[in-house]
Amino acid sequence: MRLAIVTAYPPSKVTLTEYGYHLVKHFRLQKEITEIILITDVTIEEKNLSFEEVGCKIIVKQCWNFNDYTNLYKINKVITDTKPDGILFNLQFLKFGDKKIPAALGLMLPLLCKLKGIPTISLLHNILEQVDLENAGITNKKWLQKTYNSIGVTLTKFVLASDVLAVTISKYVKVLENKYGARNIALIPHGAFETPPPPDYKLGDGPKQVMAFGKFGTYKRVEILIEAVELIRQRTNENIEIVIAGTDSPNTPGYLNEIQEKYAHVEQLRFTGYVAEEDVPIIFNQSAVVVFPYTSTTGSSGVLHQAGSYGKAVALPDLGDLSVLVREEGYRGEFFNPKSVESLANAIVKILRDDAHRIALGKSNYKAACSLPMADITQIYVDYFKAIQKSKEEGFEINIIDIKIESIE
Repeated sequence: MRLAIVTAYPPSKVTLTEYGYHLVKHFRLQKEITEIILITDVTIEEKNLSFEEVGCKIIVKQCWNFNDYTNLYKINKVITDTKPDGILFNLQFLKFGDKKIPAALGLMLPLLCKLKGIPTISLLHNILEQVDLENAGITNKKWLQKTYNSIGVTLTKFVLASDVLAVTISKYVKVLENKYGARNIALIPHGAFETPPPPDYKLGDGPKQVMAFGKFGTYKRVEILIEAVELIRQRTNENIEIVIAGTDSPNTPGYLNEIQEKYAHVEQLRFTGYVAEEDVPIIFNQSAVVVFPYTSTTGSSGVLHQAGSYGKAVALPDLGDLSVLVREEGYRGEFFNPKSVESLANAIVKILRDDAHRIALGKSNYKAACSLPMADITQIYVDYFKAIQKSKEEGFEINIIDIKIESIE
């Protein structure tokens, strides 16, 4: 099978870049995949294809840009020229831009591919019905929120035109089935990016690193983390370093520069900038606790799965999709009120002051991450592609509930 994957890809700064990298990394090892056509966004630096294992051939087609009005044409041309046997879209609603028209045009691609007769699976990491538009930094105007929701219904229908629409959280299945009458929704877990050997849960010498990882500025805001650690320092003699690992969200350029200026007086505060894939294990392994300073959620959390892979204790807000994810997949952490600095400070202290508790949380999260490795997740997608192809050859409509997925059984 020659598989096309439409995704942002490192060193891109566009959302879902890391997930795209790990999709490619593990799809290329599936025996059914003979070639990957990577349809990705344009970057000045070369794409990161330095995998250790030998896998199938990868053809890179850099052809689209964030907020480019011609993305639909450019991606469609690559698909027409390369003629893949199947296509996977790694999507969320602002994947192709934060402006309404380019964002909408990009999400028409699954419908276009379905009309071409190409077996099409779209992985949708969030659904607009479950996004708090104000807290996610999209808009705080009520009339605009109504407009976005109205447009969102149409865009969701475009994506639902896929042969299979994959989501990572069970409640998304219910919303899409109940609201849209959809019968092609598949629940496929997020999966853990890496499953390293069991971690050494001991901390190194020096300050305990409290780390936040991601793209910041919309619903991921680090002010509460910095102020929580400052509060801990006032009350205790804990030696803590604050590590902000990552970059601005594409929707909020300049956010981290503003934070650095605002908190220039704060000691032991480090901003790493963009973290290359090969440096991700280092930044996690050096951390004592991983904090999720979120005001909202927009889907399953790749950072939580990464933290689990490295056996890390986490402090996270008890809201939205994070709460669901913890319950469904077995992760554990200290919860805090996302509007309270003191609540976050208390959660961090509970972890830092009790090594046995910190290690127990880390072991639970490692176990949860190892139960869903990306190798298994990509095999599930391969099985769905095979089922779609069979349905097209034999002339019947695909029905998710009738499909038996070998890798799940």
